[in-house]
Amino acid sequence: MPGRPYLTIDLATVRSNVAELRGALPAAEIRYAVKANPAEPVLRLLASLGCAFDVASVGEVDLCVAAGIDGALMTFGNPLKKPAEIAYAFVRGVRRFTFDTAAGLAAIAENAPGSRVECRIAPTFPSSVTPFGHKFGCLPADAVGLLTDASRLGLRADGVAFHVGSQQLDPNAWEIGIRCARDIFDAVPGLATLNVGGGIPVAYDTRVPGVGVVGDAIADALGQYFPALPHVVIEPGRAVVGSAGTLSCEVVSVRTGTDGRRWVYLDIGRYGGLAETENEYIRYRLRTGRDGDPVDDAVVAGPTCDGDDVLYRQYPLPLTLRPGDPVEIDSAGAYTTSYSSSFNGFACLTTEFVEVTDAVTTG
Repeated sequence: MPGRPYLTIDLATVRSNVAELRGALPAAEIRYAVKANPAEPVLRLLASLGCAFDVASVGEVDLCVAAGIDGALMTFGNPLKKPAEIAYAFVRGVRRFTFDTAAGLAAIAENAPGSRVECRIAPTFPSSVTPFGHKFGCLPADAVGLLTDASRLGLRADGVAFHVGSQQLDPNAWEIGIRCARDIFDAVPGLATLNVGGGIPVAYDTRVPGVGVVGDAIADALGQYFPALPHVVIEPGRAVVGSAGTLSCEVVSVRTGTDGRRWVYLDIGRYGGLAETENEYIRYRLRTGRDGDPVDDAVVAGPTCDGDDVLYRQYPLPLTLRPGDPVEIDSAGAYTTSYSSSFNGFACLTTEFVEVTDAVTTG
Protein backbone atom coordinates (compact mmCIF):
# COMPACT_ATOMS: atom_id res chain seq x y z
CA MET A 1 0.00 0.00 0.00
CA PRO A 2 1.52 3.40 -0.98
CA GLY A 3 2.10 5.96 1.75
CA ARG A 4 -1.17 7.47 2.85
CA PRO A 5 -2.38 10.21 5.21
CA TYR A 6 -2.44 9.47 8.91
CA LEU A 7 -3.36 11.25 12.10
CA THR A 8 -1.10 11.44 15.14
CA ILE A 9 -2.80 11.94 18.51
CA ASP A 10 -0.64 13.10 21.40
CA LEU A 11 -2.32 11.67 24.50
CA ALA A 12 -0.27 13.98 26.72
CA THR A 13 -2.03 16.92 25.07
CA VAL A 14 -5.39 15.28 25.76
CA ARG A 15 -4.39 15.05 29.43
CA SER A 16 -3.34 18.68 29.41
CA ASN A 17 -6.60 19.79 27.80
CA VAL A 18 -8.66 17.95 30.42
CA ALA A 19 -6.61 19.56 33.18
CA GLU A 20 -7.13 22.98 31.63
CA LEU A 21 -10.89 22.43 31.44
CA ARG A 22 -10.96 21.36 35.08
CA GLY A 23 -8.92 24.38 36.06
CA ALA A 24 -11.36 26.69 34.29
CA LEU A 25 -14.51 24.99 35.65
CA PRO A 26 -13.47 22.97 38.70
CA ALA A 27 -17.04 22.21 39.81
CA ALA A 28 -18.19 20.86 36.45
CA GLU A 29 -18.37 17.24 35.38
CA ILE A 30 -16.66 16.64 32.02
CA ARG A 31 -18.88 14.54 29.79
CA TYR A 32 -16.77 13.93 26.68
CA ALA A 33 -18.57 14.13 23.32
CA VAL A 34 -17.49 10.79 21.83
CA LYS A 35 -18.33 11.89 18.27
CA ALA A 36 -15.28 14.20 18.25
CA ASN A 37 -12.85 11.28 18.27
CA PRO A 38 -14.07 7.82 19.32
CA ALA A 39 -10.68 6.08 19.26
CA GLU A 40 -10.32 3.49 22.02
CA PRO A 41 -7.03 4.89 23.44
CA VAL A 42 -8.70 8.28 23.79
CA LEU A 43 -11.77 6.80 25.49
CA ARG A 44 -9.68 4.69 27.88
CA LEU A 45 -7.51 7.66 28.81
CA LEU A 46 -10.50 9.88 29.51
CA ALA A 47 -12.15 7.19 31.59
CA SER A 48 -8.97 6.92 33.66
CA LEU A 49 -9.14 10.68 34.18
CA GLY A 50 -12.65 10.43 35.62
CA CYS A 51 -14.62 11.74 32.65
CA ALA A 52 -18.16 10.73 31.72
CA PHE A 53 -19.28 10.27 28.10
CA ASP A 54 -21.90 11.75 25.79
CA VAL A 55 -22.90 9.20 23.14
CA ALA A 56 -24.93 9.96 20.03
CA SER A 57 -25.69 6.46 18.73
CA VAL A 58 -25.72 2.80 19.68
CA GLY A 59 -22.47 2.50 17.75
CA GLU A 60 -20.86 4.94 20.17
CA VAL A 61 -22.38 3.02 23.08
CA ASP A 62 -20.65 -0.12 21.78
CA LEU A 63 -17.34 1.71 21.34
CA CYS A 64 -17.46 2.87 24.95
CA VAL A 65 -18.37 -0.60 26.20
CA ALA A 66 -15.47 -2.05 24.19
CA ALA A 67 -13.19 0.45 25.92
CA GLY A 68 -14.32 -0.84 29.31
CA ILE A 69 -16.65 2.07 30.09
CA ASP A 70 -19.71 1.28 32.18
CA GLY A 71 -23.11 2.33 30.87
CA ALA A 72 -23.68 4.37 34.02
CA LEU A 73 -21.01 6.80 32.77
CA MET A 74 -22.81 7.37 29.45
CA THR A 75 -25.57 9.78 28.49
CA PHE A 76 -27.43 9.18 25.23
CA GLY A 77 -27.36 12.85 24.34
CA ASN A 78 -28.64 12.79 20.77
CA PRO A 79 -32.37 13.69 20.99
CA LEU A 80 -32.95 11.74 17.74
CA LYS A 81 -33.08 8.04 18.49
CA LYS A 82 -35.33 5.15 17.57
CA PRO A 83 -37.19 3.25 20.30
CA ALA A 84 -35.09 0.17 19.53
CA GLU A 85 -31.91 2.21 20.00
CA ILE A 86 -33.12 3.46 23.38
CA ALA A 87 -33.89 -0.12 24.41
CA TYR A 88 -30.47 -1.30 23.23
CA ALA A 89 -28.67 1.42 25.18
CA PHE A 90 -30.74 0.62 28.27
CA VAL A 91 -29.71 -3.05 28.09
CA ARG A 92 -26.10 -1.85 27.83
CA GLY A 93 -26.53 -0.01 31.12
CA VAL A 94 -27.25 3.54 29.93
CA ARG A 95 -29.54 5.27 32.41
CA ARG A 96 -29.48 8.89 31.28
CA PHE A 97 -31.08 10.22 28.10
CA THR A 98 -31.67 13.61 26.49
CA PHE A 99 -34.95 14.52 24.78
CA ASP A 100 -36.59 17.55 23.20
CA THR A 101 -40.09 16.35 22.17
CA ALA A 102 -43.07 14.65 23.79
CA ALA A 103 -42.71 11.71 21.41
CA GLY A 104 -39.04 11.30 22.30
CA LEU A 105 -39.90 11.43 25.98
CA ALA A 106 -42.60 8.75 25.59
CA ALA A 107 -40.14 6.50 23.75
CA ILE A 108 -37.65 6.79 26.61
CA ALA A 109 -40.34 6.04 29.19
CA GLU A 110 -41.40 2.91 27.31
CA ASN A 111 -37.93 1.57 26.52
CA ALA A 112 -35.78 2.85 29.39
CA PRO A 113 -38.12 2.95 32.40
CA GLY A 114 -36.96 4.87 35.43
CA SER A 115 -34.09 6.58 33.62
CA ARG A 116 -32.89 10.11 34.28
CA VAL A 117 -33.69 12.61 31.53
CA GLU A 118 -32.46 16.04 30.53
CA CYS A 119 -34.58 18.31 28.37
CA ARG A 120 -32.61 20.06 25.63
CA ILE A 121 -33.68 23.63 25.06
CA ALA A 122 -32.86 25.87 22.10
CA PRO A 123 -32.68 29.55 23.00
CA THR A 124 -31.53 31.95 20.31
CA PHE A 125 -27.74 31.93 20.51
CA PRO A 126 -25.19 33.98 18.58
CA SER A 127 -24.23 32.06 15.47
CA SER A 128 -21.25 29.75 15.96
CA VAL A 129 -18.77 28.69 13.28
CA THR A 130 -20.69 25.45 12.72
CA PRO A 131 -24.19 26.11 14.13
CA PHE A 132 -26.91 23.54 14.81
CA GLY A 133 -29.60 25.85 13.44
CA HIS A 134 -33.07 24.59 14.32
CA LYS A 135 -32.24 20.88 14.25
CA PHE A 136 -32.27 20.20 18.00
CA GLY A 137 -33.95 21.48 21.13
CA CYS A 138 -37.35 22.76 22.19
CA LEU A 139 -38.46 26.26 23.04
CA PRO A 140 -37.50 27.07 26.63
CA ALA A 141 -41.17 27.80 27.35
CA ASP A 142 -42.08 24.21 26.43
CA ALA A 143 -39.50 22.57 28.68
CA VAL A 144 -41.51 22.96 31.89
CA GLY A 145 -44.42 20.91 30.55
CA LEU A 146 -42.13 18.27 29.07
CA LEU A 147 -40.16 17.80 32.29
CA THR A 148 -43.38 17.66 34.29
CA ASP A 149 -44.61 14.94 31.92
CA ALA A 150 -41.35 13.04 32.44
CA SER A 151 -42.13 12.57 36.12
CA ARG A 152 -45.69 11.52 35.31
CA LEU A 153 -44.28 8.87 32.95
CA GLY A 154 -42.11 7.37 35.67
CA LEU A 155 -38.84 8.95 34.57
CA ARG A 156 -36.54 11.05 36.74
CA ALA A 157 -36.68 14.62 35.46
CA ASP A 158 -33.09 15.51 36.20
CA GLY A 159 -32.17 18.66 34.37
CA VAL A 160 -31.85 21.03 31.48
CA ALA A 161 -29.35 20.87 28.62
CA PHE A 162 -28.37 23.27 25.87
CA HIS A 163 -25.63 23.64 23.27
CA VAL A 164 -24.41 27.03 22.05
CA GLY A 165 -23.16 25.63 18.72
CA SER A 166 -19.86 24.09 17.75
CA GLN A 167 -16.82 26.39 17.74
CA GLN A 168 -18.68 29.19 19.51
CA LEU A 169 -16.64 32.39 19.46
CA ASP A 170 -18.89 34.49 21.73
CA PRO A 171 -18.41 33.56 25.41
CA ASN A 172 -21.62 35.44 26.27
CA ALA A 173 -23.61 32.72 24.48
CA TRP A 174 -23.47 30.50 27.58
CA GLU A 175 -25.08 33.23 29.70
CA ILE A 176 -28.17 33.08 27.48
CA GLY A 177 -28.63 29.35 28.02
CA ILE A 178 -28.00 29.55 31.77
CA ARG A 179 -30.46 32.44 32.14
CA CYS A 180 -33.18 30.49 30.29
CA ALA A 181 -32.50 27.41 32.41
CA ARG A 182 -33.05 29.40 35.62
CA ASP A 183 -36.75 29.91 34.85
CA ILE A 184 -37.19 26.18 34.17
CA PHE A 185 -35.48 25.20 37.43
CA ASP A 186 -37.80 27.57 39.29
CA ALA A 187 -40.89 25.97 37.75
CA VAL A 188 -39.96 22.29 38.02
CA PRO A 189 -39.14 21.01 41.52
CA GLY A 190 -36.32 18.53 41.92
CA LEU A 191 -34.15 19.44 38.94
CA ALA A 192 -30.49 18.85 39.76
CA THR A 193 -28.39 19.00 36.59
CA LEU A 194 -27.53 21.90 34.30
CA ASN A 195 -25.78 20.73 31.16
CA VAL A 196 -24.13 23.71 29.44
CA GLY A 197 -22.99 21.60 26.48
CA GLY A 198 -19.89 21.95 24.36
CA GLY A 199 -18.87 24.53 21.81
CA ILE A 200 -15.61 25.65 23.44
CA PRO A 201 -13.51 26.76 20.45
CA VAL A 202 -10.10 25.60 19.27
CA ALA A 203 -7.58 27.90 17.60
CA TYR A 204 -7.06 26.89 13.98
CA ASP A 205 -5.67 29.73 11.85
CA THR A 206 -7.05 32.57 14.02
CA ARG A 207 -7.16 33.45 17.70
CA VAL A 208 -10.22 32.38 19.67
CA PRO A 209 -11.45 32.93 23.24
CA GLY A 210 -9.45 30.57 25.43
CA VAL A 211 -10.81 27.94 27.79
CA GLY A 212 -10.24 30.28 30.70
CA VAL A 213 -12.29 33.05 29.08
CA VAL A 214 -15.20 30.69 28.37
CA GLY A 215 -14.92 29.21 31.86
CA ASP A 216 -15.09 32.67 33.43
CA ALA A 217 -18.19 33.53 31.37
CA ILE A 218 -19.92 30.33 32.48
CA ALA A 219 -18.88 30.79 36.12
CA ASP A 220 -20.10 34.41 36.13
CA ALA A 221 -23.49 33.41 34.71
CA LEU A 222 -23.83 30.56 37.20
CA GLY A 223 -23.03 32.93 40.04
CA GLN A 224 -25.69 35.35 38.82
CA TYR A 225 -28.52 32.90 38.18
CA PHE A 226 -27.73 29.89 40.39
CA PRO A 227 -26.65 30.96 43.88
CA ALA A 228 -27.08 27.34 44.93
CA LEU A 229 -24.97 25.63 42.32
CA PRO A 230 -26.60 22.64 40.60
CA HIS A 231 -24.72 19.65 39.23
CA VAL A 232 -23.01 21.36 36.28
CA VAL A 233 -21.99 19.38 33.21
CA ILE A 234 -19.89 20.41 30.24
CA GLU A 235 -19.75 18.33 27.08
CA PRO A 236 -16.50 19.23 25.30
CA GLY A 237 -15.27 17.28 22.31
CA ARG A 238 -13.19 19.58 20.15
CA ALA A 239 -11.65 21.24 23.20
CA VAL A 240 -10.44 17.86 24.49
CA VAL A 241 -8.90 16.33 21.37
CA GLY A 242 -8.67 19.02 18.68
CA SER A 243 -5.25 20.42 19.53
CA ALA A 244 -3.90 16.92 20.23
CA GLY A 245 -3.98 15.85 16.59
CA THR A 246 -1.61 16.45 13.67
CA LEU A 247 -2.60 15.16 10.26
CA SER A 248 0.28 14.18 7.97
CA CYS A 249 -0.35 14.12 4.22
CA GLU A 250 1.41 15.10 1.00
CA VAL A 251 1.03 17.01 -2.23
CA VAL A 252 -0.17 14.85 -5.14
CA SER A 253 -0.15 17.42 -7.91
CA VAL A 254 0.28 21.12 -8.63
CA ARG A 255 -1.12 22.56 -11.84
CA THR A 256 -2.68 25.57 -13.44
CA GLY A 257 -6.39 24.92 -13.85
CA THR A 258 -8.65 25.91 -16.69
CA ASP A 259 -9.64 28.87 -14.52
CA GLY A 260 -6.07 30.13 -14.73
CA ARG A 261 -5.49 29.58 -11.02
CA ARG A 262 -2.92 27.43 -9.25
CA TRP A 263 -4.41 24.20 -7.90
CA VAL A 264 -2.68 22.19 -5.18
CA TYR A 265 -4.03 18.66 -4.71
CA LEU A 266 -3.46 16.80 -1.45
CA ASP A 267 -3.86 13.08 -0.84
CA ILE A 268 -6.61 13.82 1.68
CA GLY A 269 -9.77 15.84 1.19
CA ARG A 270 -13.26 16.40 2.50
CA TYR A 271 -14.20 12.72 2.28
CA GLY A 272 -10.98 11.49 3.85
CA GLY A 273 -11.53 13.32 7.11
CA LEU A 274 -11.60 17.06 6.39
CA ALA A 275 -15.37 17.37 6.13
CA GLU A 276 -15.38 20.46 8.33
CA THR A 277 -13.81 22.44 5.52
CA GLU A 278 -17.26 22.47 3.90
CA ASN A 279 -18.14 26.12 3.26
CA GLU A 280 -14.66 26.75 4.70
CA TYR A 281 -16.16 26.73 8.20
CA ILE A 282 -12.91 25.41 9.66
CA ARG A 283 -9.67 26.78 8.24
CA TYR A 284 -6.92 24.46 9.35
CA ARG A 285 -3.33 25.65 9.44
CA LEU A 286 -1.31 23.86 6.74
CA ARG A 287 2.45 23.60 7.30
CA THR A 288 5.02 22.57 4.72
CA GLY A 289 8.78 22.22 4.53
CA ARG A 290 8.84 25.21 2.18
CA ASP A 291 7.11 27.73 4.43
CA GLY A 292 9.99 30.17 4.18
CA ASP A 293 9.58 30.47 0.40
CA PRO A 294 7.44 33.09 -1.41
CA VAL A 295 3.73 32.32 -1.22
CA ASP A 296 0.65 32.99 -3.29
CA ASP A 297 -2.97 31.92 -3.14
CA ALA A 298 -3.94 28.49 -4.38
CA VAL A 299 -7.06 26.38 -4.63
CA VAL A 300 -6.55 23.42 -2.27
CA ALA A 301 -8.34 20.24 -3.32
CA GLY A 302 -8.61 16.62 -2.27
CA PRO A 303 -7.82 13.55 -4.39
CA THR A 304 -11.26 12.13 -5.18
CA CYS A 305 -13.17 12.42 -8.44
CA ASP A 306 -15.90 14.52 -6.82
CA GLY A 307 -16.01 18.14 -7.92
CA ASP A 308 -17.01 19.21 -4.42
CA ASP A 309 -13.83 17.77 -2.94
CA VAL A 310 -12.28 21.21 -2.60
CA LEU A 311 -11.01 22.37 0.79
CA TYR A 312 -10.23 26.03 0.18
CA ARG A 313 -10.77 28.29 -2.81
CA GLN A 314 -8.06 30.68 -1.67
CA TYR A 315 -5.23 29.61 0.61
CA PRO A 316 -1.69 31.06 0.73
CA LEU A 317 0.87 28.34 0.00
CA PRO A 318 4.54 28.36 -1.09
CA LEU A 319 5.05 28.79 -4.83
CA THR A 320 7.74 26.12 -4.69
CA LEU A 321 5.42 23.29 -3.62
CA ARG A 322 5.94 20.13 -5.65
CA PRO A 323 4.32 16.67 -5.80
CA GLY A 324 5.54 14.50 -2.94
CA ASP A 325 6.09 17.42 -0.56
CA PRO A 326 4.85 16.59 2.96
CA VAL A 327 2.11 18.74 4.49
CA GLU A 328 1.10 18.78 8.13
CA ILE A 329 -2.31 19.97 9.27
CA ASP A 330 -2.44 21.28 12.84
CA SER A 331 -5.21 20.84 15.42
CA ALA A 332 -6.82 18.02 13.47
CA GLY A 333 -7.64 15.72 16.38
CA ALA A 334 -11.39 16.36 16.33
CA TYR A 335 -13.91 15.41 13.65
CA THR A 336 -11.37 13.95 11.21
CA THR A 337 -11.28 10.19 11.76
CA SER A 338 -14.97 10.50 12.71
CA TYR A 339 -15.77 11.77 9.21
CA SER A 340 -13.25 9.70 7.26
CA SER A 341 -14.75 7.37 4.65
CA SER A 342 -13.56 5.04 1.90
CA PHE A 343 -15.25 7.06 -0.86
CA ASN A 344 -13.69 6.40 -4.27
CA GLY A 345 -11.73 3.52 -2.74
CA PHE A 346 -9.37 5.75 -0.79
CA ALA A 347 -8.41 4.22 2.56
CA CYS A 348 -9.93 5.60 5.74
CA LEU A 349 -7.70 7.77 7.87
CA THR A 350 -5.52 5.81 10.27
CA THR A 351 -4.26 7.02 13.64
CA GLU A 352 -1.09 6.54 15.63
CA PHE A 353 -0.95 7.43 19.31
CA VAL A 354 1.99 8.98 21.12
CA GLU A 355 2.47 10.50 24.53
CA VAL A 356 4.97 13.33 24.56
CA THR A 357 6.36 13.22 28.08
CA ASP A 358 7.41 16.85 28.12
CA ALA A 359 3.88 18.10 27.43
CA VAL A 360 2.93 20.79 29.91
CA THR A 361 -0.20 20.25 31.98
CA THR A 362 -2.04 23.42 32.86
CA GLY A 363 -4.95 24.19 35.13
